[in-house]
Amino acid sequence: MRERTLYTISIAIACCALLCPRNVQAQATPNSPARQDNVDTSAAQSAAAQMVPAQAVLEKDLDARKAQRGQQFRATLTGAVHLKNGTELPRGTQLVGTIETDNMHATGGSSLALRFTQADLKDGKAIPIQAMIVGIAPPETSESWDGSADQAPPNSWNGETLQIDDEGVLSGVDLHSRIAGANSGVLVSTKKSDMKLAARSQISLAIGPQGTSVSGGE
Repeated sequence: MRERTLYTISIAIACCALLCPRNVQAQATPNSPARQDNVDTSAAQSAAAQMVPAQAVLEKDLDARKAQRGQQFRATLTGAVHLKNGTELPRGTQLVGTIETDNMHATGGSSLALRFTQADLKDGKAIPIQAMIVGIAPPETSESWDGSADQAPPNSWNGETLQIDDEGVLSGVDLHSRIAGANSGVLVSTKKSDMKLAARSQISLAIGPQGTSVSGGE
């Protein structure tokens, strides 16, 4: 009787030994929300560290209500940009972007989701890029431009900012962008009227080679 009891206890201990490691492994799964948040933040910080500042001006007007998904637009660099992988984008390089879907579902009136994907050099070479919009200002020639520092877009990238939520970046317009976003930025009108981004609008960017940013989120 005693031998049978000891045998039963041994079996129970063995079962616990087999089950316990599986329970620990389940708690440490990389898909848990806390672990995933840490991974996303780390990846975003790593991506941000590889970006550099850039300034550009929009080539043509963009109308939120007329723009269609997939439509191309262009902005021209106002100064040379040296990417951290050694690539140089000279002044006058055109940045090619497309109109995309607002995956952030930002609340407001009309919206423009913009994604920069390519830099076209004057010699015809195309460089795949990714970029985050960190600031926008009216054209220097517009009536709404007063030349003040408050209106000028940020002209430096510190490699640490992971998200921009700039309310009133333009009159009646908010800017939302994320280093980890699929889009470079989303402009949302806070008014009922249509939103238009004027040609020669000044755009401040954090820019890097394609593959720098982590996709998702926006």
